[in-house]
Amino acid sequence: MLIYRNWENAAHPMYLGVRLGMLASLLLVAPSVYGQEQSSANAPAAAHVLAPAAAPVPLPPVAVPSTAAPATQPPAAPPPPATSLQEPVAPAPPVKAPAATPETEPAEAKPAEPFAFADFTWLNGNSRQSKAVLDTPYFTPEILFDVNYTASLHNPIDHTVVGSTALSRNNEFTLAFMGFGGDFHYENARGRLMTQFGVRSTLVPRNDLSTNHGQYDLQTALRYVSEAYGGVHINALNGINVDAGIFMSYVGLFSYDNFENWMYLPSFTSDNTPWFFNGIRVQLFTSDKLKIEPWLINGWQTYGKFNEMPGFGTQILWRPAEWVSVLSNDYVGWDTQDHPGRFRFHSDNSVQFKYFDDPKSKGGFHRAAISITADIGGEYGGSGNSFVTPFGGSGSEAAGCTRQHKCTQNFLSWMAYHRMWFFDGHVAWNVGGGMMHNPGSYLVLSPTGVATMNGVSPSIGASGVPTQPTQAYDNNPGTKFDAFDYETGIQYMPNEQVTYDLEVNSRHSSVPYFAGHGGVTSPDGYTSTAVPPGWRPDLAKTDNRIIAAMLVRF
Repeated sequence: MLIYRNWENAAHPMYLGVRLGMLASLLLVAPSVYGQEQSSANAPAAAHVLAPAAAPVPLPPVAVPSTAAPATQPPAAPPPPATSLQEPVAPAPPVKAPAATPETEPAEAKPAEPFAFADFTWLNGNSRQSKAVLDTPYFTPEILFDVNYTASLHNPIDHTVVGSTALSRNNEFTLAFMGFGGDFHYENARGRLMTQFGVRSTLVPRNDLSTNHGQYDLQTALRYVSEAYGGVHINALNGINVDAGIFMSYVGLFSYDNFENWMYLPSFTSDNTPWFFNGIRVQLFTSDKLKIEPWLINGWQTYGKFNEMPGFGTQILWRPAEWVSVLSNDYVGWDTQDHPGRFRFHSDNSVQFKYFDDPKSKGGFHRAAISITADIGGEYGGSGNSFVTPFGGSGSEAAGCTRQHKCTQNFLSWMAYHRMWFFDGHVAWNVGGGMMHNPGSYLVLSPTGVATMNGVSPSIGASGVPTQPTQAYDNNPGTKFDAFDYETGIQYMPNEQVTYDLEVNSRHSSVPYFAGHGGVTSPDGYTSTAVPPGWRPDLAKTDNRIIAAMLVRF
């Protein structure tokens, strides 16, 4: 604009030359300044400051042809030095980096949920369900149905099964167990209730002789409850639970709920050890892989106490990895009627390991695991003519079990099972078995009917009159009992809620024990029929049978 505004006033050629020089200077300097601004805009962000523009380079004077002037005109003054028409670019103010924000302190990490770091649904005696079907924030309901059908080659006329807590009636469809209840949980309060209907409400409580101690018929009062406890959860370590009431023991590995087991009929090691305890337990989860659980209980699967002293025990469960589980249950107590000085100890130990797992296998077979259980126990002490010792006793039932010649009374047993899964876990094949050595027969399940052991609740007939045990099974100190079994079976599991089980089982004992064809009730097998003098129950040393079951769990 300056050029055009002064162009009309330019009266002398000299000024024209000066203006042309200034125009040339402008054209030479401006591109240099423009390029400098562009390079600053693309500089690395870390620089933050633009460099000042370079000073313009002075141009030499432009020679302008002279024009004749009057002789009297004074000489022209030298032209002023050329200057840039563009002011240097001022340095840009420094760009401030974003203000540093204080690091957010991480939230305090919660302890890991016990045994939640891996999938343990493959374990024997453990739920195979990945989630609860009917879960709510305050209550997780649970409903169980267990129906079986079993047939023995002896085909006893009274349809009675001897020597099991899973089976009761032969050649009949039997509702073994039906229970409903669930888990309550609100803030730190917790509780569980599971009812018990079906034949098991009679089959299991009848073996508890502590209910003969005193009044109020504990068997009737508690037979319809399989689990009932309340407690509190403490937020320490990886969790601490304190519960009081009736709770499951898991001595012998197998679960009381057959839905969780590899086989429907467990071996002697599991069937002849406690299913439940009545007392207080404290579950200490010291990590997400270890649980330590001490017990203070009334006794060895008892509603009441035999003597003044309670029972003491503990469970240790360790699962260091997804493929292995180690369980140990230990117990001490005084559980013999009229012998407060007789001391019992028992140690139950199991290990399970999964040695093959290929979920992507296209051949059908994709998983295999083994469970091994070994128990050792015994009793010591006594009174009168009934003294026992775990090992090395020299007494006998015939000669007596005196203080000088105590009778041997111990429990040595083992069982092992192998399981293979096929077709994405919908089919499983199991094989297993075990043995039991129990001199003194103090853990042998009592036969029923007229063969009922002394003190055990006999069966009730249609008339409401108990069947009198006229030929009571002998389980006195000094007696001998050895047994073994083997079995195989398949399970079909169409989903996580239903299991169909089919298996064959063969059991053997060193003395007549299982129900033979004549049964254990009466000559015609009915409790309403009078038992004539001299009639004896038909007991056999073998029991071969087939078992079918349907189990449903919600």
